[in-house]
Amino acid sequence: MKHDSGLWQRWHHWLYPGGRPNRVARAMNLAWRGLHSTGWVGRAVTLEVRGRRTGRVIAFPLVAADYEGERYLVSMLGQDANWVLNVRAAGGRAVLRHGRRVKVRLEEVEPGARAPVLRRYLDLAPGARPHVPVDRRAPLAEFERIAGQVPVFRITESR
Repeated sequence: MKHDSGLWQRWHHWLYPGGRPNRVARAMNLAWRGLHSTGWVGRAVTLEVRGRRTGRVIAFPLVAADYEGERYLVSMLGQDANWVLNVRAAGGRAVLRHGRRVKVRLEEVEPGARAPVLRRYLDLAPGARPHVPVDRRAPLAEFERIAGQVPVFRITESR
C-alpha cells in the first residue's frame, strides 16, 4: 500500500505537536503499548521506566532496532521525549517487555556512532520516518549530520 508521504507526515506531526503526543496519539500509544508488550509484534517492545518527577513507572511503546548483533532504542521525537529524560534520570535502569519482562540497562550511544543505527531504525520503524529529518535511503553522511539530535540507547540485560 503506497501512501502520500506529505499526508503521512502531516498526520504524524498533528499527532505529536511540539514533539508531545496529543490525545489521539496518547490513546493510540496505550493500545500499541499493550500490543508491543505481548511479544507478538516483531521488534516492538514496551519500555517501562520510573518517571523523573513522580517516581511512578511509565510505559512507552517503542521499536527495538538491531544492528551488528546489538539492540537499540531510538527516540524519534528527539532529546526532549519523556522516555529519554526518564531513562537519563534513572541512570539507564529500565524494564523491557516483549512477551516477558526483562530488566535492562540503556547506555546512551555517542553521536559519532549513531548514524548506522539510525539508518537501520528508519528501515524498521515506518512510523518514525516523518519525525526524523533524513530519508531512510540517504547516504550515511546525512545520518551523521543529524545524529546529535536523535538519542540512541544500546540495550544490555541487567543482572
